[in-house]
Amino acid sequence: MGNDAIHPPAGGSGSDGGSGDGIEPIDLKDALEERYLAYALSTIMGRALPDVRDGLKPVHRRILHAMRELKLNPETGFKKCARIVGDVIGKYHPHGDQSVYDALVRLSQDFAQRYPLVDGQGNFGNIDGDNPAAMRYTEARMTAVATSILDGINEDAVDFRPNYDEADTEPVVLPGAFPNLLANGSAGIAVGMATNIPPHNAEELCNAALHLIKFPNAGFDKLLEFIPGPDFPTGGVIVESRENILEAYKTGKGGFRTRARWKKEDTGRGTWQIVITEIPYQVQKSKLIEKTAELLLAKRLPLLADIRDESAEDIRIVLEPKSRSIDENLLMEQLFRSTDLETRFPLNMNVLSGGKVPKVLSIRDVLKEWLEHRKNVLVRRSKHRLGQIEKRLEVLGGYLVAFLNIDEVIRIIRTEDFPKQALIARFEITENQAEAILNLRLRRLHKLEEMEIRQENETLLEEKAGIDALLASEEAQWKTIAWEIGQTKKKFGKDTEIGKRRTDFAEAVEIDMEAVQQAMIEKEPITVVVSEKGWIRALRGHAADFSVLTFKEGDRLKTAFHAETTDRILMFTTAGKFYTLQGDKLPGGRGHGEPVRIMVDMDNDADLVSVFVHKPGRKRLLASTLGNGFVVAEADVIANTRKGKQVLNVAVPAEAIICNAIEADDNAPDHLAVVGENRKLIIFPLDQVPEMGRGKGVRLQKYKDGGIKDTSAFKLSAGLSWTDSADRTHTRSAEELLEYMGDRAQAGRMVPKGFPKNGKF
Repeated sequence: MGNDAIHPPAGGSGSDGGSGDGIEPIDLKDALEERYLAYALSTIMGRALPDVRDGLKPVHRRILHAMRELKLNPETGFKKCARIVGDVIGKYHPHGDQSVYDALVRLSQDFAQRYPLVDGQGNFGNIDGDNPAAMRYTEARMTAVATSILDGINEDAVDFRPNYDEADTEPVVLPGAFPNLLANGSAGIAVGMATNIPPHNAEELCNAALHLIKFPNAGFDKLLEFIPGPDFPTGGVIVESRENILEAYKTGKGGFRTRARWKKEDTGRGTWQIVITEIPYQVQKSKLIEKTAELLLAKRLPLLADIRDESAEDIRIVLEPKSRSIDENLLMEQLFRSTDLETRFPLNMNVLSGGKVPKVLSIRDVLKEWLEHRKNVLVRRSKHRLGQIEKRLEVLGGYLVAFLNIDEVIRIIRTEDFPKQALIARFEITENQAEAILNLRLRRLHKLEEMEIRQENETLLEEKAGIDALLASEEAQWKTIAWEIGQTKKKFGKDTEIGKRRTDFAEAVEIDMEAVQQAMIEKEPITVVVSEKGWIRALRGHAADFSVLTFKEGDRLKTAFHAETTDRILMFTTAGKFYTLQGDKLPGGRGHGEPVRIMVDMDNDADLVSVFVHKPGRKRLLASTLGNGFVVAEADVIANTRKGKQVLNVAVPAEAIICNAIEADDNAPDHLAVVGENRKLIIFPLDQVPEMGRGKGVRLQKYKDGGIKDTSAFKLSAGLSWTDSADRTHTRSAEELLEYMGDRAQAGRMVPKGFPKNGKF
């Protein structure tokens, strides 16, 4: 839109809002709003959203209508797809031929459509995502499902409207004897809204519809007994909970977690492999294998050794484990988390309600609207048949008059100039009856024909009475609809090849998530090195000599220990907070590593107290400079975020100072030795220190001034040990420690002779 379309040219009159050369100024905002709205409406109504009544979008409806006109029924021969596409775009759908062919192809793919509407001959693509052959090479005809959807279209079952050039007419909606919207599902993106409906099992839908005819306000719990969930063309296993499925069907929004179907196959000598026979809906097999192979090469799937595609007509993906001792459920759980072997199919039941209004409907509303449409179709078809019967009865009445007065009729035809008017005047018959008598052939004037006409007349009168009764009774109409649904159920039921359920339901196997996380990492030995200034790095392998480690100028070793890439590294700071780092995420050993502060959100005035490998089941004794402390389980201090986890509450100027291990093995400690800066030692039972998840703690030792220096948890029967500056170990037996025994929070006595000068055990 150029500027001239908005502003009148200079020199124009401007008085009437226009100009001399016929350019009319319009407001850009109004023009955009009007045109964008028209575009949005066109996309919603004419392209993206399916009609709730027949479950089709305009392009699919036009394809089926064109195929019906070409008489491509299931029992007839095939015709070239180019011919079908030509008719569709030439008569009904003024869009690109490729887009129409793509829609036609999808209707024929048994891995995309639960109940294909088109029977294709030739290359129509595959589950690997390969393209179909060009439309000039492929042929197609309708399936029995398509003919069910079209059944009754030539009996005034639905309205027709002019096509785009008004040279022809097309149906507004199809009669839809098959519950196509839910049976085949639909997906589309409009302007400001989208739709996504999974396929379902036709027999289950028919059963639910039959129940709704009897009980229109049936609860969703009851409907879920008939429709337990989607039935995908590619099978698979739905692991969504029943509560979530119920909520999704009730609101029209939700999702379904679907997993591949797999089995463990014995390959002899104790070895095994996993074979995948079904993959989730809308997952391309080739891309799935490609992505899995990439993760395998990137060492993101350490439990998996190899993946192979051995598929032919059926799907067979073979997974080889790294070793036969691996738990197959753990391997599959890892793959479900990392690949498209598990997907979530979203549900958004946004459809054109009544063919006019976009709405998100519940599954009950969708079925109700389909049933209401079937009722309208039944009434219209019945009225159409009634009209035909009445016309035929009128003609038969004329024939009977002719047979009763045959000589007089022949005389009138032979002698009168205007026999039609003469017949009408003589026998008081209608114009149609007179026309029928005049068109009667001489060979039909035998006695037997009269008997046949009387018989036909009686049969039609009987049929007319039946239709009149049907139109007069809503109960009779629903009974007929129930019979029709019963026929559909019989045709596409679970005992037929196409109708049997493909997707099963199962509960996801409960797997230890920590084990899965560990399994996602390649297990390799590392040496974790932490400097006094808080720089951390991980050397490959288990280093034997820590004295050769180099640091930045003015920095030196704080701690170094052996670990695995699968380990969690826990850090405790003077602020009483714990932080967690993954062993495989630590910076490499080249250079001096990285500051811990970059990796976690540590307080500026906080320093590291302790860095160690997390060991499940172990406990820690935490204490502040004031001498307050408690015991905490290591599992309770793991932090899942950068912010860390506050465990020991300390108030400035106090700081956290101690984080000592308490092993939980056979030699588990039963006493605690606490030494203060005043070199006084107190020993008391460990069970006097409470185990907590967070807090300030209790007083461990009493001080006049100064604070705590160190603690040691030990087994009294084994004695208390410490190491002096010359690396010699000293042990005091239980008898020798008697004078230091007491209760928690006592002051204690001066340390024994030979205790290290630095005051630490």
